[in-house]
Amino acid sequence: MIESYNFNKTPNFEAGEIIVIDKPLTWSSFDVVNKIRYKLREVTGNQKIKVGHAGTLDPLATGVLIICTGKYTKLIESLQEGEKTYEATFRLGATTPSYDMETEIDKEFSLENISKEDIYKVAKSFLGISLQTPPIYSAIQIKGKRAYEFARKGKKLKLEQREINISKYEINKINLPDVNLTIACSKGTYIRTLANDFGKRLDNGAFLYYLRRIKSGNYSINNAINLEYFIDFLNKN
Repeated sequence: MIESYNFNKTPNFEAGEIIVIDKPLTWSSFDVVNKIRYKLREVTGNQKIKVGHAGTLDPLATGVLIICTGKYTKLIESLQEGEKTYEATFRLGATTPSYDMETEIDKEFSLENISKEDIYKVAKSFLGISLQTPPIYSAIQIKGKRAYEFARKGKKLKLEQREINISKYEINKINLPDVNLTIACSKGTYIRTLANDFGKRLDNGAFLYYLRRIKSGNYSINNAINLEYFIDFLNKN
C-alpha cells in the first residue's frame, strides 16, 4: 500500500500523491476532484495536472474519498477494487423513489408487526454473495446518459443485476423507525438498494437516511482530512 498524503513531508502532486479526503455532505465526488484540481493547477502552475477519485460517494454521503494526483491516477482502478465499510442508518416504515433522502417519501407502512428478532434475522440474510439491482437514481451510463437523468423524467428503466459480496452486516442499534448498521461490502454495492431491500424483506419499507464511508481498501476515516483544511494547506504552501 502506498501511504496516503502525509503533512510531514514535502508533497509532489505531479509525481503523484494519494489524499484521503473526508467528503463533505452535499458535495459530489466530482465536486471534490474539481476543487482540488483547480487549486493544484493554481499552486503548481501546471494546467495539465491530473486529479481523480477512486470510488464514488453520493452527495448525501460523507467519509472516505480517495483522491489521486499526477502519475498516481494510474492506481485508481486498483484502489477501487478494495472492500468498502460504511456506517449507515436505515429508516423503516417508508420508501422513496431514490431509496434515500434525495426524493420525497412515496409510501408509508406501519411498524407494529416488526420485532427486533425480525430485524436481526433479515440482516443475516444479506451476508455473502448475491445479485443486486442498482437504483434507477444512479450515475450508471445508459445510452450515453446517466440513469438518474431518465429517472427524473419519469422514464422507466431496467438495469442489469450485479454480483456483490457482503462480509459484514451488523446491527449496532435499533431505535425504530431507525436501524443503525455497519456494512462491509465489495466494490459497486449500493447501500441505498440494501436499505430498500431490507424493507422489502421485512414486508415493510425502508430508505437510506444516513451514510458515512469509514474505510475503503486500506484507507480509513482515521487517515482522512477535511477538504477545506487541505485547501487551506495548499494556500499557505
